Amino acid sequence: MWKLLHPPLLMDTMDNLQTKRKMVMGLGNILNRDEGLGVHAVKALEEHISRLAPQVEFVDGGVLGLNLLPWVEESSHLLVLDAINAGKDPGTLIELSREEIPLFTSIKMSDHQVTFQEVLGMASFRGHLPEKLHLIGAQPAEISVGLGLSPTVDQVLPHILSRAEAVLQDWGLID
Repeated sequence: MWKLLHPPLLMDTMDNLQTKRKMVMGLGNILNRDEGLGVHAVKALEEHISRLAPQVEFVDGGVLGLNLLPWVEESSHLLVLDAINAGKDPGTLIELSREEIPLFTSIKMSDHQVTFQEVLGMASFRGHLPEKLHLIGAQPAEISVGLGLSPTVDQVLPHILSRAEAVLQDWGLID
């Protein structure tokens, strides 16, 4: 079940990993087929492991852009699930560690467009990039208007969930 999200209050100190949020955030637009991969993945992961990881928040970040900055900055552990255009074959599983994630994009379609990479860049610039940060997703096959994942990306979803669970286990967040 999805929780209604309210913007978090920034804490007095950002240094205490014990009191900071542990979060899995799914990104994307579910109205554009595979672009909604992250949202579908976070929902499936929550249904599968939430009782094993009671301290982990499962968040549908949708396409909220800059509005996600407070959640990012309050997190000590942030696992991001998303469709990733890496120029690979459709359905290719893609996984990036904190050091491998580019924090800014070089091409913008609009001056009003803020990508999640830029949200991470702002958090880093402000000194609040999560210590534990990981990105898992897949190369989209179809991002046209429509509901549901393409068959190609739907086939890789179980592998994304398996890798996400492994990352959370490595971080010590699954009982």
